[in-house]
Amino acid sequence: MRLVECVPNFSEGRDPEKIRAITDAIQSVKGLSLLDVDPGYDTNRTVVTFVGTPEAVLEGAFQGIRKASELLDMREHQGAHARMGATDVCPFIPVSGVSESECIEMAEALGARVASELGIPVYLYEKAARSEARRNLALIRKGEYEGLAEKLKDSDWAPDFGEAVFNPRSGATVIGVREFLIAYNVNLNTKNKKIASDIALSIRQQGRLKRDSEGRPVLDAEGNKERVPGRLQHCKAVGWTIEEYHCAQVSINLTDYHVTGLHQAFDTVAEEAALRGVRVTGSELVGLLPKQALLDAADHYLRKQGRSPGQPEKERIRIAVQSLGLSELAPFDPAEKIIDLRVETATDRLAKMSLAAFADELSVDSPAPGGGSVSAYAGALSAALASMVAQLSHEKNADPEALGELFELPVRAQRLKDALLKAVDEDTEAFNNMMNAGRLPKKTESEKAVREAAVLSAAKQGVSVPMKVMELSREAMELCVFTADRGSRSSLSDSGVGILQAEAALKGAAMNVLINLQSISDREYRAEMIKKTDQLLSEAEDISSEGLKEIFSRLRTE
Repeated sequence: MRLVECVPNFSEGRDPEKIRAITDAIQSVKGLSLLDVDPGYDTNRTVVTFVGTPEAVLEGAFQGIRKASELLDMREHQGAHARMGATDVCPFIPVSGVSESECIEMAEALGARVASELGIPVYLYEKAARSEARRNLALIRKGEYEGLAEKLKDSDWAPDFGEAVFNPRSGATVIGVREFLIAYNVNLNTKNKKIASDIALSIRQQGRLKRDSEGRPVLDAEGNKERVPGRLQHCKAVGWTIEEYHCAQVSINLTDYHVTGLHQAFDTVAEEAALRGVRVTGSELVGLLPKQALLDAADHYLRKQGRSPGQPEKERIRIAVQSLGLSELAPFDPAEKIIDLRVETATDRLAKMSLAAFADELSVDSPAPGGGSVSAYAGALSAALASMVAQLSHEKNADPEALGELFELPVRAQRLKDALLKAVDEDTEAFNNMMNAGRLPKKTESEKAVREAAVLSAAKQGVSVPMKVMELSREAMELCVFTADRGSRSSLSDSGVGILQAEAALKGAAMNVLINLQSISDREYRAEMIKKTDQLLSEAEDISSEGLKEIFSRLRTE
């Protein structure tokens, strides 16, 4: 899924009605989920967290900022936290399927809209900053709201969007892009805070002060205190004792889990703990995290065990949770802790059904799901069989020369399987869109034009989904041919069944491409799609025929 998180901070933490009105405005946008609302009375500030598609999150952020500009008056605001506007800061964080550059585009689009429609000066910060001087939020916020009028008179602090005119009611807003911050605690089998703090100094990027033999800080030639850097990049850490848990913890903030992941932090703390005569007993996640962070940890530990990381996603999550000891202090519920799983979606309704439920759904007098969804599912079964045979063959050392390829093949097979399972629902969705487009009104010329465009768009979607199934199924077929050739003989029939499933998937999807092309009048497009379909059918026929002939021959003679 394409997911972006947004964490706006609003300068109101005491009036629940105003806070609710702001979050209601955010939630009015379809396609996003409100994850958390955290008001602080002393800070007089509320941190709101929501996630969704880029389009929905962008709109939700604007609606929240607009509502805040209507309800909050900075001339009356007092609080312990630094701030410079009604919406003080609004960062976008890529979660999955969305690049950093796309989030920067979102920040710029939001900044332009806030400035033009609401008259609020906007500064860009962190990864969206247009200059190094504006990357640091604290520098932008220096002087806070009370110093903003004078700051705007300085040409060096002209806003990135909007005029350099003081807005006394709303102040200014800082919009940007940052990496996802994972708050993560590693548990020790001691209550000694000093040990935990010493480990924290050794692992955090900032490290510790360099000291001489008498314990005094070492100064460089310019008189600055020298530091011994820590072991982990993008890592902040402190040590503390939690009496409730009867243990000390190394409390960690990972500011870029792509560089330093959970598994690296956990293993490094374990190494440092062993040097001090203590051991790690487990860990604790504070708040939420992206699914990919756990999948990265799972792949790390699977490889250490000599197992292929080509496992189903659910199993990889279980392995990560177990390996990191995330359930030591409290049960770890992936559905609650993983952002991707918190976002409700109806797009995978069929793929999540039981086999019996899917067969029942297929058997009733409704045209969808139909042959297209069945073709996609057949392709998923083919990829699953390829993954299974490769893993079994690797464990049995079936072909020493192919061990490396057999080890990595399941990773590719799992990706194909997941994509084809997704296509089970995408095919039904495409069919429903075609039906809905055909029902649009066509009384006036403008209605006819809208309907014609919608019908064409839906028809092309109805072609593109089965075309993708054909391409993915061809890949799955090739994987099954490889496992038949280089895998374990005892699994030869499984590879053969995988080839048959892929062939059925590809040919079934081809039928769906051709039947949906009949509603498209664009001759050039139709010719291109037919040519592509015929080529895939021909290639599949050759691969399947040769592969199955070899399998049946070996089954009769070996």
